[in-house]
Amino acid sequence: MTPSREPWWEGLTDTPPSGLTDWQGKPWQPGAGPAAHPNSRFTVPASQCPSIAPNWEDPEGVPISGFIFGSRRTRVIPLVFEAFDWTHGVFLGSAMSTETTAAITGQVGVVRRDPMAMLPFCGYNMADYFAHWLGMEPRLRTIPKIFRVNWFRKDDSGKFLWPGYGDNVRILKWIVERIHGNAPAVETPVGSIPAPGSLDLTGLDLPASRLREALAVNHDEWRQALGDLGEFYDQFGPRIPGAIRKAHEETLRRLQ
Repeated sequence: MTPSREPWWEGLTDTPPSGLTDWQGKPWQPGAGPAAHPNSRFTVPASQCPSIAPNWEDPEGVPISGFIFGSRRTRVIPLVFEAFDWTHGVFLGSAMSTETTAAITGQVGVVRRDPMAMLPFCGYNMADYFAHWLGMEPRLRTIPKIFRVNWFRKDDSGKFLWPGYGDNVRILKWIVERIHGNAPAVETPVGSIPAPGSLDLTGLDLPASRLREALAVNHDEWRQALGDLGEFYDQFGPRIPGAIRKAHEETLRRLQ
């Protein structure tokens, strides 16, 4: 914690601020080991968010126009892309994998399957969970769009391609515009990515080449990433929905 009682962790700034208190509550100096615990985090009440919808706690429910699935991958997964339809979006969620952090296993950077980022939280058979999502479609008056995001993609030198943090709102802006039908997109074998010029990059010093790399769909990487997905589905036996298997096969065909 900084002297002004703000949270700080390694990597937040290039240079640690002076006068830090470490995670054990002791004064911290450079060279004294990490100031922040690798699994440290801070939370605030959602009600303190100034832009939160006024009806966010409405007991009658809140209309949902989009879902965003996020995972941590240094390669393969684009910065943002949109599913073709509801079934394809559920498939994309079921196919998710993420690189572990200290919060998950204590190991960092190990890729593991994490459908819809729900593996630690789903209290019943995950195949039934997929079927539940698929079964919602005919009961919905308006079908929410489904997106995937990945703020953590890196270049060959190990640097993040996207600045992240507050600039993520630029991606959220594009998502909202897609929901309203106002933003152009380019179709790829795995989903639709922002068309050139469709992201609001005002005031952001980001070379066009880095943005292209952040949004790129590498066919070889995707084929490899999806290659063992069938084995993952096999563990659920006949309970895995046929629509999920079909979407997997169609994605692999599009990647050929």
